[in-house]
Amino acid sequence: MEIQRVNAIVTHGLTKTYTSHIGRSGMRALDGLDLTVAENEVFGFLGRNGAGKTTTIKILCSLLHPTGGRAEIMGRDIRLREARRAIGFLPENPYFYEYLTPRETLHFYGRLSGLDTSACGREWDKLSKLLDLTEIGDQRIRGFSKGMRQRVGCAVALVGDPPVLILDEPMSGLDPLGRRMVREVILRMRDEGKTVFFSSHLLSDVEQICDRVGVLVQGKLTVSGRLNELLTRRIDRIEIIATGLTEGAAAAEFAEAFERHSEDGDHFSVTEIGAANRLVERILAKGGRLFLFNPMRESLEEYFMRQQEESR
Repeated sequence: MEIQRVNAIVTHGLTKTYTSHIGRSGMRALDGLDLTVAENEVFGFLGRNGAGKTTTIKILCSLLHPTGGRAEIMGRDIRLREARRAIGFLPENPYFYEYLTPRETLHFYGRLSGLDTSACGREWDKLSKLLDLTEIGDQRIRGFSKGMRQRVGCAVALVGDPPVLILDEPMSGLDPLGRRMVREVILRMRDEGKTVFFSSHLLSDVEQICDRVGVLVQGKLTVSGRLNELLTRRIDRIEIIATGLTEGAAAAEFAEAFERHSEDGDHFSVTEIGAANRLVERILAKGGRLFLFNPMRESLEEYFMRQQEESR
């Protein structure tokens, strides 16, 4: 018998308008958001500051009530306790009781999740190793750096083994090693069958780990899809490096494409694949040798910036 799968996160026409205290019409942070995130995928939620990312995340976690529309977690309305129990949440600026240690903090949240004392101990043993918290496990959080707090926050989000992780800027404040650790944890969670939905401004990290992304512009989802579909639509330019040309020949003979000379050879750049092939033929005819032929595809950062410009 085939097991029926449900989507991990679904929103239907989700709208949020913030009104002023005197009742005047206010700002619309979300405008009819329709979003679907499948089970067992990593989804990157992208947008500029003020686009509505954190508002969406808070609504999904029942920290805000939508003005209109509805949302579901694992097929259940977000207003239901069963839906909230399926979520592990990391806010952008996690708050902790400053006098507690990471070990005590995980025990506290484990008890809130319904775990007994022995289960809380097992959670600490597992998560402290996963997030490199063992050495600081008995230090007071009040002296922690932003990066250390972020690691504790990631551990709290994983307490109780929730099937859906919602992370608001999980790599914020982390050094390169910390970011790498969080990336590895996210990929490990996906390998264990979890769904990870996270927002981030670090597009290079998003590009490395996400299965799909969505771009939010002024409260509207302008595009959503798999990275390999979105980023293979266009080639910005073709980089060519050739060796063996006589000194000065590259600049003289191929002035329309020549960029510079380096220890690797003569560098050329063209914007169309046919022109690149013709350039290579001319270089070879002049006695040159091809060292590199590299179509430069649009990066996620370039794609994101283009979406912002086209949505104005």
